[in-house]
Amino acid sequence: MSQEFATLSIGDQTYKLPIIVGTRGDKAIDIRTLLKKTGHITLDSGYMNTGACTSSITYLDGAKGILDYRGYAIEDLAAQCSFTEVAYLILHGELPTFEALEAFKHDMRRFALLHEDMIHFFDNFPPNSSPMSILSTTVNSLHNYYPEMDDEEDPYGGYSVTAARLLAKTRTIAAFSYKKSIGHPLVYPSPRLNYCENFLNMMFDRPNLPYKVKPEFVSALNKLLILHADHEQNCSTSTVRMVGSSGANLYASISSGISALWGPLHGGANQAVIGMLEGIHRDGADFKKYIDKAKDKNDPFVLSGFGHRVYKTFDPRAQIIKKACSDIMEEMEIDDPLLDIALELEEHARSDDYFISRNLYPNVDFYSGIIYRAMGIPTNMFTVMFALGRLPGWIAQWTEMKEDRENARIGRPRQIYSGNTRREFVAMKDR
Repeated sequence: MSQEFATLSIGDQTYKLPIIVGTRGDKAIDIRTLLKKTGHITLDSGYMNTGACTSSITYLDGAKGILDYRGYAIEDLAAQCSFTEVAYLILHGELPTFEALEAFKHDMRRFALLHEDMIHFFDNFPPNSSPMSILSTTVNSLHNYYPEMDDEEDPYGGYSVTAARLLAKTRTIAAFSYKKSIGHPLVYPSPRLNYCENFLNMMFDRPNLPYKVKPEFVSALNKLLILHADHEQNCSTSTVRMVGSSGANLYASISSGISALWGPLHGGANQAVIGMLEGIHRDGADFKKYIDKAKDKNDPFVLSGFGHRVYKTFDPRAQIIKKACSDIMEEMEIDDPLLDIALELEEHARSDDYFISRNLYPNVDFYSGIIYRAMGIPTNMFTVMFALGRLPGWIAQWTEMKEDRENARIGRPRQIYSGNTRREFVAMKDR
């Protein structure tokens, strides 16, 4: 098959650069030898036009609103799979057989507990500590208790077991971080409950008020975690790869991804949506007023949860979450005025040329926070929930980066220097 090339002209010199074509037709100009050949680098703030790797995990087409995990449409996975099945798919590349899934679940049950010494970590965080801070710190500390991750051959069963262990323990840490933040006694994981049931039980069970796990909440939580399980080379995933490229262990790399996700421009978006909806509700739910504010270029107000840096049409995840949100509210007979406000805002925006011309449609964050509210999950845990969902993707991306021997190299972006030119040093006594 003939190789395609792009031509770059600099002065009177012309250079041929190979064009790489993905399996779904996406194309990239290969500039890996650009500096060596030309003495030039590219400048791309935010890396919005730069591919840092090839990957077989997730395919995203923002123009068409397509999201696939390992070749499977997100719509099919969210409708027919549990989060555990999708996690296995992302980690291993294929949907599990019944036997493989049962083995995976067994590993998560047997590794769900934390080393008892780690329980004391939670005693030493201040009462108002952010659950994300606790999560990032404690995940990083897992390496001290499970250092076999540094071995080429994990004596406890290899990649599948390591992934299951990290998924199970991170879920436990997340629930413990919530219990710590409200001063409640910790609830240990139960081997009788599945992944999502276990998490909800650890979050809400109390000695004097046993928690009854609601199947409607379990179904919704499965969908939410599936929809967040991976999303190509976003900020936190790129961070995991960048840190891992230095040779850092999996736990340190995942911890760095959690910290990147913590930022309000990344994982905190659904929390911002709830804050916005609550503000509109307090102000009398005047939808037109806030639509007009969002359109006024001199007004700092923005409609949180609208638009996406990648999707230029509907975010496919948003449509799934919107239906799940309506279903759970109806099934549980929950009346939340914030849902009514959200629906009104979407209806107004979708009929307004201002939003249509700018491709400003609801994204995955617009309705997810309302579902979490219905479950009783507080806003300071929303980003933790995002991290739980994204964990399989981070692990798979880290592993893929490690196994890419041909392109294995430490991440090292370049820069264009804009500071002072060389200056003459003046000794202290002469200044």
